[in-house]
Amino acid sequence: MDIENKFQEVPTTCVSDAMEGLNNLDSSIKPLQDKYKVAGRAFTVKMPVGDNLIFLRAIREAKPGDVLVVDAKGDTYRAIAGDFIVGMAKTLGIKGIVVDGVIRDLEGIKALDFPVFCKGTTVAASGKAGNGELNVPISCGGATISPGDFIIGDGDGVVVVPQAMEQEVLDKSLDKLALDIKREEKVSGDREEVIKYLDHFLSK
Repeated sequence: MDIENKFQEVPTTCVSDAMEGLNNLDSSIKPLQDKYKVAGRAFTVKMPVGDNLIFLRAIREAKPGDVLVVDAKGDTYRAIAGDFIVGMAKTLGIKGIVVDGVIRDLEGIKALDFPVFCKGTTVAASGKAGNGELNVPISCGGATISPGDFIIGDGDGVVVVPQAMEQEVLDKSLDKLALDIKREEKVSGDREEVIKYLDHFLSK
């Protein structure tokens, strides 16, 4: 199983714990539906506030399986895209969209069943002046993201794994998941084990 599929199976909480909580995007960036899960490499987009022509170029140039990660400066007035544009990204094989900003046409995008992580929705469209940059280091949700970094998102939020650390972080994440499962099986629902668990930490 390749690294992308392995990360797809690991909760963001485990990935975050593996990096000691240092590479999470701001908690305001959430999936439009809790069921959404995405894991893939970042194709970064540096977008001026209210100007989404560069985002259209990103959809055209990104490879199938990429995750578009958009630095929209946290702007919540103008949407980076609506359902028509998001639908084009899905058709071309984009894995998902993560944006430090907002979208519009909420119900239409939900109907696409396509992972979008953002700060919310608005009614105002963007213009198309043509500025911006692709595949450069960006800041998104307070995290630094470089092209090719690994993006993992689920109902809890989004975390970024720097490319140089991905195998180390994956191994630690899988170990954390295994420990969590073992703890759950041992402690949950067992009164005596719950008391032992609590006393162990409270006695430190």
